[in-house]
Amino acid sequence: MSEKKTNEVNFHFGFRKENYKLLLIGLAINVIGFLLMIGGGSDDPNVFKEKELFSTTRLTISPILIIGGYVVMIYAIMKKNKSVQSNSEE
Repeated sequence: MSEKKTNEVNFHFGFRKENYKLLLIGLAINVIGFLLMIGGGSDDPNVFKEKELFSTTRLTISPILIIGGYVVMIYAIMKKNKSVQSNSEE
Protein backbone atom coordinates (compact mmCIF):
# COMPACT_ATOMS: atom_id res chain seq x y z
CA MET A 1 0.00 0.00 0.00
CA SER A 2 2.89 2.39 0.70
CA GLU A 3 4.25 1.73 -2.81
CA LYS A 4 0.97 2.81 -4.31
CA LYS A 5 1.03 6.10 -2.39
CA THR A 6 4.57 6.92 -3.45
CA ASN A 7 3.85 6.14 -7.11
CA GLU A 8 0.70 8.28 -7.27
CA VAL A 9 1.00 11.61 -8.97
CA ASN A 10 -0.01 14.48 -6.74
CA PHE A 11 -2.61 16.18 -8.94
CA HIS A 12 -4.09 19.51 -8.01
CA PHE A 13 -5.94 22.31 -9.72
CA GLY A 14 -3.71 25.33 -10.35
CA PHE A 15 -5.82 27.85 -8.48
CA ARG A 16 -5.82 28.01 -4.72
CA LYS A 17 -7.85 30.20 -2.40
CA GLU A 18 -5.26 32.99 -2.57
CA ASN A 19 -5.39 33.01 -6.38
CA TYR A 20 -9.16 33.41 -6.34
CA LYS A 21 -8.92 36.26 -3.81
CA LEU A 22 -6.42 38.10 -6.00
CA LEU A 23 -8.56 37.48 -9.07
CA LEU A 24 -11.63 38.92 -7.38
CA ILE A 25 -9.65 41.92 -6.11
CA GLY A 26 -8.47 42.61 -9.66
CA LEU A 27 -12.02 42.27 -10.97
CA ALA A 28 -13.28 44.71 -8.30
CA ILE A 29 -10.58 47.22 -9.28
CA ASN A 30 -11.65 46.91 -12.93
CA VAL A 31 -15.32 47.42 -12.07
CA ILE A 32 -14.46 50.53 -10.03
CA GLY A 33 -12.39 51.87 -12.94
CA PHE A 34 -15.20 51.33 -15.44
CA LEU A 35 -17.78 52.84 -13.09
CA LEU A 36 -15.64 55.96 -12.71
CA MET A 37 -15.42 56.25 -16.49
CA ILE A 38 -19.14 56.17 -17.26
CA GLY A 39 -21.49 59.12 -17.23
CA GLY A 40 -20.89 62.76 -18.03
CA GLY A 41 -23.40 62.95 -20.82
CA SER A 42 -26.00 65.63 -21.21
CA ASP A 43 -29.72 65.16 -21.69
CA ASP A 44 -29.81 68.22 -23.95
CA PRO A 45 -27.82 67.70 -27.19
CA ASN A 46 -27.25 71.46 -27.44
CA VAL A 47 -25.42 71.61 -24.10
CA PHE A 48 -21.78 70.46 -23.93
CA LYS A 49 -20.43 69.91 -20.41
CA GLU A 50 -16.69 70.03 -20.95
CA LYS A 51 -15.65 69.76 -17.28
CA GLU A 52 -17.68 66.58 -16.77
CA LEU A 53 -16.58 64.93 -19.99
CA PHE A 54 -12.87 65.75 -19.78
CA SER A 55 -12.41 65.35 -16.02
CA THR A 56 -9.22 64.02 -14.48
CA THR A 57 -11.15 61.10 -13.03
CA ARG A 58 -12.33 59.94 -16.45
CA LEU A 59 -9.14 60.55 -18.39
CA THR A 60 -6.45 59.58 -15.88
CA ILE A 61 -7.62 57.76 -12.76
CA SER A 62 -10.04 55.36 -14.50
CA PRO A 63 -7.58 54.00 -17.07
CA ILE A 64 -4.91 53.58 -14.38
CA LEU A 65 -7.35 51.57 -12.24
CA ILE A 66 -8.42 49.44 -15.20
CA ILE A 67 -4.85 48.63 -16.20
CA GLY A 68 -3.96 47.97 -12.55
CA GLY A 69 -6.92 45.61 -12.26
CA TYR A 70 -5.78 43.66 -15.30
CA VAL A 71 -2.23 43.46 -13.89
CA VAL A 72 -3.56 42.06 -10.60
CA MET A 73 -5.71 39.51 -12.46
CA ILE A 74 -2.80 38.39 -14.66
CA TYR A 75 -0.62 38.05 -11.56
CA ALA A 76 -3.35 35.98 -9.88
CA ILE A 77 -3.50 33.65 -12.88
CA MET A 78 0.27 33.26 -13.22
CA LYS A 79 1.10 32.95 -9.49
CA LYS A 80 2.24 29.52 -8.36
CA ASN A 81 1.99 28.36 -4.79
CA LYS A 82 5.11 27.33 -2.90
CA SER A 83 3.83 23.75 -2.50
CA VAL A 84 3.43 23.47 -6.28
CA GLN A 85 6.94 24.79 -6.91
CA SER A 86 8.56 22.38 -4.43
CA ASN A 87 6.72 19.37 -5.93
CA SER A 88 7.70 20.25 -9.50
CA GLU A 89 11.40 20.59 -8.59
CA GLU A 90 11.61 17.02 -7.28
